[in-house]
Amino acid sequence: MKKTFAVATIIFSAAAAYFLLWPVPVDPVAWQAPTDRGYIDPYAINDRLKIATAINLGNYEGPEDATIGIDGRIYATTGNGKIIRIQNRGIRVFANPGGRPLGIETDHDGSLVIANATIGIQRVSLDGDVTTLLDTVDGQPLVFANNLGIGPDRTIYFSESTSKFGAEEFDGPLSATLLDIMEHGGHGRVFSLDPSSGDVQTLMRNLNYANGVAVSKDGSFLVVAEMGHYRILKHWLTGEKKGVTEVLIDNLPGFPDNIKNGINGRFWVGFAAPRNQLLDSLAEKPFLRRLVQRLPVGLRPNAEPFSHVIAFNGDGDVLMNLHDPDVRFATLTGVLETRDALYLTMLFGNQLARIDKRDL
Repeated sequence: MKKTFAVATIIFSAAAAYFLLWPVPVDPVAWQAPTDRGYIDPYAINDRLKIATAINLGNYEGPEDATIGIDGRIYATTGNGKIIRIQNRGIRVFANPGGRPLGIETDHDGSLVIANATIGIQRVSLDGDVTTLLDTVDGQPLVFANNLGIGPDRTIYFSESTSKFGAEEFDGPLSATLLDIMEHGGHGRVFSLDPSSGDVQTLMRNLNYANGVAVSKDGSFLVVAEMGHYRILKHWLTGEKKGVTEVLIDNLPGFPDNIKNGINGRFWVGFAAPRNQLLDSLAEKPFLRRLVQRLPVGLRPNAEPFSHVIAFNGDGDVLMNLHDPDVRFATLTGVLETRDALYLTMLFGNQLARIDKRDL
């Protein structure tokens, strides 16, 4: 009996020591999460995404972002490290930037600009040749370039989601993202890059997972997704408010991902996942968040499958709200809008979803 008790004591002590002392990569910071109002107007659940059809991408998975090229074809980033070209549902590899390309935009000269999570900012020529435009800032490596927008003067604006948790070091973009969200340490930044001079400016800092970036058509402001705070920010680039950052949309019902320019001045954002009740409840309890990080991966807060995108304008008005309760396409990262269709990008899977706008 004494032996059994001693063994149990040793096991309990070892378990307690593990949960209290085992090192974890996060150093959680207390913050106050806004009360989750759920999916009420203007975010009420509907079935408007159910009409989406799938473009099969074959062996190419994770079309995180997409753009319309100068030739009218769709170009998408993939988890395979490739840029694929899509025309009439036919798939071809256009370029091989390597790493994990995430955001992609078409520049004014027809070349493609990529935010690569493990490399930095890259350019792909019309012939598919890849060059690196930027991989360091102030002598320090870019840790997690994520999304970007290109202004009317060709300035490239891009996000570094976190300067602490690199996608390569921490087993991929999702794992690194979850660590940064759990820590909530304000490691995100937004930069501007002048491609002609190479000059880099830090426009925004101390963001909790800086994600989507888009530029207004006239170049007067940026809209930026601060994923870890469930909000969209507006940063002024010109005028009396130049340099000022405002909260454009607060207390979103999910984690905002990419932001992309649509038609008629609207912006689109995809929600990678709905909010997590456990994560919100632990917001002001950094000690418990550290304990949770020591649990097996399957027991920690994770991205739940969901299908939700919205369109909004520069004043923060929600213009369109689209869901699919059946979650045929999950972990939606954003929307590419053309004159005729919406293309839904996503973090996982080998499909790109398409919606004919006439059916909306």
